[in-house]
Amino acid sequence: MVRQWLHLFNLHGQAGLSKKFSHYPAERRLQVLEHMWANQLSYRQTAAVFNIRSPSCIPAWERCYHSGGIDALRPRQRGRPTKMPTSQPPQPQPHVDDATRSREELLAEVNFLRMENAYLKKLKALVQQQEQQTTVRKKRK
Repeated sequence: MVRQWLHLFNLHGQAGLSKKFSHYPAERRLQVLEHMWANQLSYRQTAAVFNIRSPSCIPAWERCYHSGGIDALRPRQRGRPTKMPTSQPPQPQPHVDDATRSREELLAEVNFLRMENAYLKKLKALVQQQEQQTTVRKKRK
């Protein structure tokens, strides 16, 4: 470890010994790999030349590059993926005049409104029935 620190200090000076945490873009990773291959350097030597703190990340980059090319070197999104995709709010439908609509469209709308009206009447009747049953139960006590 001391030899590694000495080597870093000789290559980069005081900056080679300071703590560092950084993410490397895909182009930089590819540049590091190509330099290592061209000069036939070890992982430690390559890490020292490019001032990379962890030489163990270079073989991981190399495996990724061989398996998927430059796209595999791009950093992935971190964290938990979203469960639901973000949806756009519905666009308001432009108002269409009844005179321009077809007979089938008008009949479909009338049928829909009749069903909605029947549903609301049934709901109101059920609510009233529940209220009556609760009032009868309370009176019996």
